Amino acid sequence: MGEVVGNKKVVLKNYVTGIPTEGDMGVVTETVRLKAPEGSTAMIVKNLYLSCDPYMRSRMTKHDEPSYVPDFVPGQVITGYGVFKVVDSTHPEFKAGDLAWGTTGWEEYSVITNFEVLFKINHPEIPLSYYTGVLGMPGFTAYVGFYEIGKPKEGEQVFVSAAAGAVGQLVGQFAKLTGCYVAGSAGSDEKVNLLKNKFGFDGAFNYKKEQDLNAALIRCFPRGIDIYFENVGGPMLDAVLLNMRNHGRIAACGMISQYNREKHEGVHNLFCVVPKRLRIEGFVVFDYYASSYQKFEDMMVQHLKEGRITYVEDVAEGLERAPAALTGLFEGRNVGKQLVAVAKE
Repeated sequence: MGEVVGNKKVVLKNYVTGIPTEGDMGVVTETVRLKAPEGSTAMIVKNLYLSCDPYMRSRMTKHDEPSYVPDFVPGQVITGYGVFKVVDSTHPEFKAGDLAWGTTGWEEYSVITNFEVLFKINHPEIPLSYYTGVLGMPGFTAYVGFYEIGKPKEGEQVFVSAAAGAVGQLVGQFAKLTGCYVAGSAGSDEKVNLLKNKFGFDGAFNYKKEQDLNAALIRCFPRGIDIYFENVGGPMLDAVLLNMRNHGRIAACGMISQYNREKHEGVHNLFCVVPKRLRIEGFVVFDYYASSYQKFEDMMVQHLKEGRITYVEDVAEGLERAPAALTGLFEGRNVGKQLVAVAKE
């Protein structure tokens, strides 16, 4: 029948307006049977690492119009990306003991019945936590936005906002590997130093200390910007539009400055798109898994093994710390990729 064990989990207490707080979530303990239900395609997994990602904020609000990912339901477990070990499975491609990453619950054990975003871990010799970041959704997001949307050419000028985060730190390193000039913005002097001294950015600035974002961009990009990897939106996007070069590309990955606003800020310099012949393209990484993930994983593993990519993680230990880790994203508390370590193998 399968052993029944306690299962600690993080639930959403209520829908959120404004900036989420730890109090919007709660940690409860229920039970789970460690046996996949008979007559279904399912598996029971033990969660090892959970990924804290900015897109999760939109799922904490009730939307009248459906978003590209469904809203969380108050009282139910929060879901997101994670790394896990299979305990029991009725799926033909997964067996007990397999390591995998994909969509799972913020809990000790999860019952998985949706196999759409699920990948076996092909390189267990690399730290498993990397599959929440550099080898997981954030790393793949950086790859898709920079290479497939930005289409970089050697010598081009690249700007990355939120550059010290899980995605931004990789975009900058991809730019350097391509032979581009790259500068980034971040929210603290510590992060600016990280960009320049650890990730190899050519330039960086602390946007919180800049009175004039346009002047900061002119300082970093006297020749203008060819590719902007957009993570922030708002006044930063407005300033970037003034500094884009003709035929520039903007890969719109996220706009974290707007996520906690009940009314979004306007963009005033949009007319620049016309005379500069700019291309702004939003993308959702789910659309690219089937066509490009394998190519990305092979490339990234090679880079990591040869020391061409540096990656910084910010690890919260224990499921109890997950709410604080997630809300910290929106205050810029994390340095590098924020994740939660739930269990050792």
